[in-house]
Amino acid sequence: MANIKNTKYYGVYNVDGKLATLSIDPGARIHGEAIMRDGNKEYRVWDPNRSKLCAAIKKGMKTWPFKKDIKVLYLGAASGVTVSFISDIIGENGKIFAVEFSPNSMRDLVLRCENRKNVWPILADARLPEKYGFVNEVDVLFEDVAQPDQERILIENARYLKRGGVAMIAVKSQSIDVRLKPREIYKKVLDSLARNFEILERFELDPFEKHHLFVAMRKK
Repeated sequence: MANIKNTKYYGVYNVDGKLATLSIDPGARIHGEAIMRDGNKEYRVWDPNRSKLCAAIKKGMKTWPFKKDIKVLYLGAASGVTVSFISDIIGENGKIFAVEFSPNSMRDLVLRCENRKNVWPILADARLPEKYGFVNEVDVLFEDVAQPDQERILIENARYLKRGGVAMIAVKSQSIDVRLKPREIYKKVLDSLARNFEILERFELDPFEKHHLFVAMRKK
């Protein structure tokens, strides 16, 4: 029997020394992740090398807005790895609007999350948030996109974030400007974000992700 302990992050467990979530879709794997069982419950092991949100937990992140039944707007959903873990955390009555631009990644997202009724895949360009106005208001805004205007995309999509809601972004310096040092880029991005959000915390994701800065903010 697995040794299961709660962590300080709602919906995230320590299972035999590894981070995991309680699956709402037992029997299904998203990316070949390890499954640990406790009776009829299945816990999916969360790999910080495959998920920037999990890496942020491993780095000791203090901000954790995810809880049962909330609404999340996720920009850059890719094939749904991190989306699936958030899906477990917020439960069947929560909702994740998962925006992805690539048709190939969207196909994988739809197939992998077809039994997760709290995941709403949206094939769209996150630079054009008016295209998915039906999203209305969300509790959490999360961005993981590889674009040179990453902070602008987050700011534009904050129209859907409720006042006081939390926004998170994984800033990819190499996608913004390879000619500058990562910390020069981080300073410019933080200055821009600070005009629109209250910065709660920021930290680099090394060694899990090189040249990435994770930022958690609250909408003013």
